[in-house]
Amino acid sequence: MDIKRIQEELKRSNLDGWLFYDFHNRDHLAYRILKLENKHTTRRWFYFIPSKGEPKKLVSAVESTKLDSLPGKKIVYLAWTEQHRLLKQALGSPKKIAMQYSSKNNIPYVSIVDAGTIELIKSFGHKIISSADLISIFEALIDAQGYQLHKEAQREIDLIRKDAFSKIREAVNSEQKLTEWELQQYIMQRFKECNLTTSAEPIVGINDNPADPHFEPKQDGEYYFREGDTVLIDLWAKKNVPGGIYYDITWVGYIGHNPPQKYVDIFSAVKDARDAAIKFVKESFEKGKKCYGWQVDDVCRNVVKKAGYGKYFIHRTGHSIGEETHGNGPNIDNLETKDERLLMPGCMFSIEPGIYIKGEMAVRAEINMFINHDGIAEVTGEIQSELVLI
Repeated sequence: MDIKRIQEELKRSNLDGWLFYDFHNRDHLAYRILKLENKHTTRRWFYFIPSKGEPKKLVSAVESTKLDSLPGKKIVYLAWTEQHRLLKQALGSPKKIAMQYSSKNNIPYVSIVDAGTIELIKSFGHKIISSADLISIFEALIDAQGYQLHKEAQREIDLIRKDAFSKIREAVNSEQKLTEWELQQYIMQRFKECNLTTSAEPIVGINDNPADPHFEPKQDGEYYFREGDTVLIDLWAKKNVPGGIYYDITWVGYIGHNPPQKYVDIFSAVKDARDAAIKFVKESFEKGKKCYGWQVDDVCRNVVKKAGYGKYFIHRTGHSIGEETHGNGPNIDNLETKDERLLMPGCMFSIEPGIYIKGEMAVRAEINMFINHDGIAEVTGEIQSELVLI
């Protein structure tokens, strides 16, 4: 943990301090940001980093060594009344304080502190500000090494994706009954060969199966690839090394030469929506404008709505990407949540609009974007511009 850097970011954000609080290991973000060992916690603790001056830590007499690894003055309480009094003293005069909180729970990923604790801090006269953008800075931004590891994964996964589509054609030509699950396992084997690891097995879906966005092929599934099938492949993995960053993509195709017009139409709508979102992000950074996750979702979703498929786009436009498939930075979302977090240099995220028509077909077109440290937005891998005709 770099106290000096945290204090610099607090000053830059016009905040007087950042108050961390935990009870029963509820705030996983606090442990990650503070580099604090996440041992069993049965009593409340507080850690206050002011924008200038020495941090203060308030701990229970029962677990008085809980924050000993952190710098700052230690204050020990016993009774809850003493805890309130000492916490008020530690925070001092009214301030603008960041906490793991989000107004109206707009960003539930960072809205961790309970309402009662927020009420307590406000009763001392302080104004609570969401720590959401601070969390992005200290938990979600990717450095040059992370970017290079992401690109290594990207090159290998894009090749595996091409080979997976080729394997379908080989199976159809040879009249082999290749199933969704078997192709999924082929991809997993290729991951292993390339020293890639993943949080979950890829999605391989035929026809109406991927109309469930989180469809999982089963070993005993009856679907196998045949002429006239629509196909969706969603695969994500990272290099199996410390600091590996995920690459997460979805491509779609048709087995044959003349896909149904409806399938062509929904692919076109999804592709145009994805491209509109990419353009919006790029132009925002080129013009030096602030860009938020909810704004990008609106731009993308509006294209799908205008094409007449709005009710079939049933999830957010994208998610943060990091050492986990779904990272702790801004999501591209104004549907499931209103993600008011700022996209900033170092952010990586997916853009993945989809149209899901139950009982018929589905299309999703997913790419990854990175805001590099010069403030230039880029797509990090290949972009699907046409249906793959398998």
